[in-house]
Amino acid sequence: MFLPETAIFCITLLVYGAILLLLIYYVLTLADLECDYLNAQECCRRLNFWVIPKFGSHALLCGLLLLGGHWIMFLLNLPMVLWLFYELHRQRRDSLGVYDPVDIHSRGLLKVHLRNCMIYLGYYFVMFFVGLYCLISSLIKGDPIKRYEDDEIITDF
Repeated sequence: MFLPETAIFCITLLVYGAILLLLIYYVLTLADLECDYLNAQECCRRLNFWVIPKFGSHALLCGLLLLGGHWIMFLLNLPMVLWLFYELHRQRRDSLGVYDPVDIHSRGLLKVHLRNCMIYLGYYFVMFFVGLYCLISSLIKGDPIKRYEDDEIITDF
C-alpha cells in the first residue's frame, strides 16, 4: 500500500463530491436547455467540456483503489468506468461529442440525457455514502490515541 487507508478514502470522497457537483451542473444545464434559456450548441459545448475530466477522475479513482488493495470498492466502481468509456466511444464520428446539438433535439436525446444524469446522481450518492462509511471505519480501526496503558484501569469519564 502506497498511501494510508484514510488518505485513499479521503481522496475517494473528494472525487465523488466533485463528480456529484458536476452532475448537478449537468442537470441544471440540461434543464436550461429544456426551458429554452440556453441554445443547444452552447449547452452541448459546456457539457462536452466536462465529459473527459469526469471519465478521467473516475478512472484514476479506480486505479487508486486497485493499487490500495480495496477490491470491493474497486469492483463497485469498475462498471461505471466501463460505462463511461463505452459512452465516450459509442458516439458517431461526425458528432461534436457525447452531447451533440443536432441530435439532442432532433432525436429526442434530451430526456435520455436527463434520465442518465439522474441515474448517475443516484449511483454517486450511494457511492459517496459507501466511501464515507469506509473512511469512518478506517479512522476508528484501533485506537490511534493511546488513551490508556495496558495495566491502567480507566475510571474517569
